[in-house]
This record gives sequence, C-alpha cells and structure tokens, in this order.
Amino acid sequence: MKFILMMHVPANAPAGAGIASWKPEEVKNMIQFMKELNADLSARGELASAEGLDYPPRPRIVHAQTAGAPLVTDGPFAETKEFLVGYWIVEVPNEQRAIEIAAHASACPGPGGKPLNQAIEVRRVMPGPPA
Repeated sequence: MKFILMMHVPANAPAGAGIASWKPEEVKNMIQFMKELNADLSARGELASAEGLDYPPRPRIVHAQTAGAPLVTDGPFAETKEFLVGYWIVEVPNEQRAIEIAAHASACPGPGGKPLNQAIEVRRVMPGPPA
C-alpha cells in the first residue's frame, strides 16, 4: 500500500518564527534528521519519494482559461490556514506503519533540539481509479 505523508506548517506563523530564524546548528540538526529518516526508509525499501517544498509567496496557483494564457496567482490560497512544506511517499504493508513513520517525522528536532511535533497528514495513494 502506498501512502503520502504530508508535513504542514501554520500559515499564520509570525514573521521570523520559521526556519529562517533558527540557529545554523538547529537547521543542520533538522536536515540531518530528515536525511537519516530518508536513508532508513530507503534501506527498508519503504521510500518511494520525498521532497521539501518552497515556502510562500513563491508558489503559484494556475488555472486554465478557455482562451489565452493561464491565470497565474500567488499561492497557496489566501484563506489557507496551513501550507504543505514537504512530503514522503512510502510503500508499506499497512496504514499503521505509515502512521509510525509520520509520528517519527513529526518529532523532527527544531529550535533548542525540541521535537517540532508538526502535523503530518497521512493519506493513502489510491492504486487506480474507482471501479
């Protein structure tokens, strides 16, 4: 079974509260944690893909138009309460294993080495269209 594990952060975090305000060693520790997590998942044959994503305001929302160029706006949507900053796609035997991986990823160290306890959404990747 494939699952996508999506890491979200609050969209209303005050300026300077994000990773840009962390000490260099805190960023290094977080990156090392993520590298070790990905290496462990790869060694187990569970990691299909993992990526970190760009922060607003650089992402864009694109809408096709019936005529002319697509409509491109800043994203994510203004009413978004949180936004996606990274994901893993894992292939595991069951949902419980996906939840275990998500819980471990959520405990990634942040400022002062404290676990971030970030929200990780676990969603099954469907094997095909509905019958």
